[in-house]
Amino acid sequence: MPLSEHEQRLLEQMERALYAEDPKFATALEGTGLRTYTRRRVYLAAAGFVVGVGLLMGGMVAKIVPVSVVGFLVMLGCAVLAVTGWRRAPRGLGDRGPRSAPAPRRRAGMMDRIEQRWQRRRDEQQGP
Repeated sequence: MPLSEHEQRLLEQMERALYAEDPKFATALEGTGLRTYTRRRVYLAAAGFVVGVGLLMGGMVAKIVPVSVVGFLVMLGCAVLAVTGWRRAPRGLGDRGPRSAPAPRRRAGMMDRIEQRWQRRRDEQQGP
């Protein structure tokens, strides 16, 4: 559940105050969080994908079909983990340092833009 504007401002103030009081401690905390965990997970999934390619190729060269099938399944599973991990990477306040500017918000999605265009066309057809 996203934070409200007021809660985000309070959190940013607390982060700035922490950084002002103890910059060394605040700097140590900047790298921790969900984003670091997600990035590590994506890297591990990429490494697993490479292992899967190795199993697949090794099974094909040795003509051992079950090893090739396992390699393919490892590749597939790691690819899914990497893609879902990358898409779910958090972009909230805990991922940035206290000194950075707030991230821009995406309010208008594709459906909102389509509705706005439709409304403009309807208004233009009706005229004054």
